Amino acid sequence: MSVIDLRSDTVTRPTAAMWEAMRHAPLGDDVLGDEPTVARLEAEVARRLGQAAALFVPSGTMANQLAIRCHCEHGDEILAHRESHIIHYETGAPAALSGCMIRPLEGPAGLFDATAVRAARRHRDIHSPRPRLLVVENTHNRGGGSIWSLPDFQAVAQAAREQDLAVHVDGARLWNACVAAGYEPAQFAAHADSVSVCFSKGLGCPVGSALAGSRELIDRARRFRKMLGGGMRQSGMLAAAALHAMEHHVLRLAEDHDRARALAALATRLPGITLSCAAEAIPTNMVFLQLDPHRMTASELQSRLERVGVLTLALDPARLRLVTHLDVRPADVERASVALQQAWTA
Repeated sequence: MSVIDLRSDTVTRPTAAMWEAMRHAPLGDDVLGDEPTVARLEAEVARRLGQAAALFVPSGTMANQLAIRCHCEHGDEILAHRESHIIHYETGAPAALSGCMIRPLEGPAGLFDATAVRAARRHRDIHSPRPRLLVVENTHNRGGGSIWSLPDFQAVAQAAREQDLAVHVDGARLWNACVAAGYEPAQFAAHADSVSVCFSKGLGCPVGSALAGSRELIDRARRFRKMLGGGMRQSGMLAAAALHAMEHHVLRLAEDHDRARALAALATRLPGITLSCAAEAIPTNMVFLQLDPHRMTASELQSRLERVGVLTLALDPARLRLVTHLDVRPADVERASVALQQAWTA
């Protein structure tokens, strides 16, 4: 029995064409500065994001933490939505690595508005931390793969500028947002001081993210990357996978979004399962099922599905996450839906 893995879009395997690109990549030593494929990737990422420079790093967490370390000093304050990745999934790194505290902002689906940013303004005196950075996540993971519109992001970025805050975009799934919303990465990144993007999520690469910004910021980030042990030697094989993915796997993200909506539509036919929005309004590739916990908890449902070869992720007692990706085909959606119905009604 084949396994349908809906835990995350990080579980994909390289395609045959990606493997070929990796095998034939020219190699050097990136730490010594002569890795030609990495250099080509960094130039292409910077071009697509409209930034001066970019840095290839092992993970999205490292990209975000390098941005924080570059923008902030110890004792500074970061504004971010209370459901942000940097709060829930980066092991307290803003405090541990950069000595920063986070002030959480409120808003539906992981998004907030300019009013919330302005309301967080502090008096500048010796008693308070110095607000230094605003972090925006697009798409927003715990918000259900929600998308920032260009006008809304421009408004919060402007509110940040009024307070002398730098703006960082956690764009781990920015490619999904761009495909779904119809804007270019550079259009969105134009309002940011730094942007992280990930290749190992929707784009199907085995490893890798990038941080983009000014040349000064990236030079600083390169030093911190080395300090944190993130320098990779013959990393051109991984960079080749990312180059292939940006060329061939971005536009097809729309297929993942369609399959997520199809999965959601079938799931909501079951009594006791709801969504935070209509199935046809699922923004990208994430489906969050809200369960009646009196009937079955998310972990119980996860276990039942796992026994029949469908892997999912329980986020809390009443919420189950399913994520579509490169390796999920239409037939997998149908089989997963049947498995869900049987597990839920058994």
